[in-house]
Amino acid sequence: MRLVSTRVAAGLCGSLVLAMSVPASAAVDAKLLEMLKANGSISPAQYSELQTELASEKQAQQEAVANQVKKSDLTAFEQKVAWASKTQVKGDVRVRYEDVNGDGAASDQDRGRVRARVGFYSEINPQVDAGVRIATGSSDDRRSTNQSLDNYFNKKSLWLDQAYLDWHPTNIKNLHLIAGKMNQPWVNEGDIIWDSDINPEGLAATYKLPVGSGDTELFGSAGYYILKDNVDGEGMEFKHDLNMYAGQLGARFAPFDGTKVTLGGSIYSFDGDDSPAARAALAVNGNTSTQFRLYEGFGQVDLSNLPVPVSAYGQYVVNDRAATDGDTAWLLGVKTKLGKFVANGYTGSRGHKFKVGYEIDKNFSVGAAYLMAKSDTAAKDRTDADINTLQVDLEAKF
Repeated sequence: MRLVSTRVAAGLCGSLVLAMSVPASAAVDAKLLEMLKANGSISPAQYSELQTELASEKQAQQEAVANQVKKSDLTAFEQKVAWASKTQVKGDVRVRYEDVNGDGAASDQDRGRVRARVGFYSEINPQVDAGVRIATGSSDDRRSTNQSLDNYFNKKSLWLDQAYLDWHPTNIKNLHLIAGKMNQPWVNEGDIIWDSDINPEGLAATYKLPVGSGDTELFGSAGYYILKDNVDGEGMEFKHDLNMYAGQLGARFAPFDGTKVTLGGSIYSFDGDDSPAARAALAVNGNTSTQFRLYEGFGQVDLSNLPVPVSAYGQYVVNDRAATDGDTAWLLGVKTKLGKFVANGYTGSRGHKFKVGYEIDKNFSVGAAYLMAKSDTAAKDRTDADINTLQVDLEAKF
């Protein structure tokens, strides 16, 4: 019996040596360890050492299982909130004092105004983005998101300001196909044609093409935009809508160090503008024509090597369908880091705009703008009317 026990013990020791030579996950078995101790095959010191190793292994296994559970839970949580990690929230709040003085008492006004905008811009997948923005506004006026402080502390209205999908296929770099109510997809160097607050609705495509070493870039856009459905009352088909077609081509290049030049041209053409309803809608704010096909040339020169960076820009626009001689408009401007023409929304106008600003803190600034304009159409007698506007803004962005 002793011999057998010795051989068994020897066999067990051999098994122990083999077990100790394999990875830790298959190392010391607790039952085997107790058998070795009972048979006297290992010393108390060996037993203590192996027992400590067994306890450490058990703890490591428990921690691995716990970590695996946590990882699974985290993965499920991440899947539920994946949209949040790929969504940007951007917005701004602006408080404004505005003083408008014009020829005729009806044009004069002092008022406080607020503007609040918040947008959610999310990556749906690597090829598709979506954007939604809401904004304040006294009405659904396309040109303004300002809300006057008025009406006995009444709550202020919110409007859908943007809602679009942007498909940018990975196999055609810098191509964007956009549908919905979107940011202006064209380059806008001034506000002769487009107020910066207007977000067009329809379909658009934009493309940029780097040339050479990267100092030159060609850009372009094209779009179909819906202005009024069934404008002539003859049916709900596209041929009865008031539509706009837009196209633009341009280039950006750097002829010298510290100098960047942007040049381009655009065309904005309309269908359905010959109907009575369209004519009535387009003959606003002093427009003497109800039919439009606008040709635009624009440019900007940015000089960054001067002590104060300076940009000079301009626009020239011709309406070849104008019913009168007032078929052209032009703008010249200069802007710097210190701080660019309006007549409170009227056509037949000319004037100047001065703007300065100061950043009080990060994303928090104060600014002032003074607009001096003279309009042929703001006054009832169609004579030149002065319209001067002071705007003082306190703005926070997030």
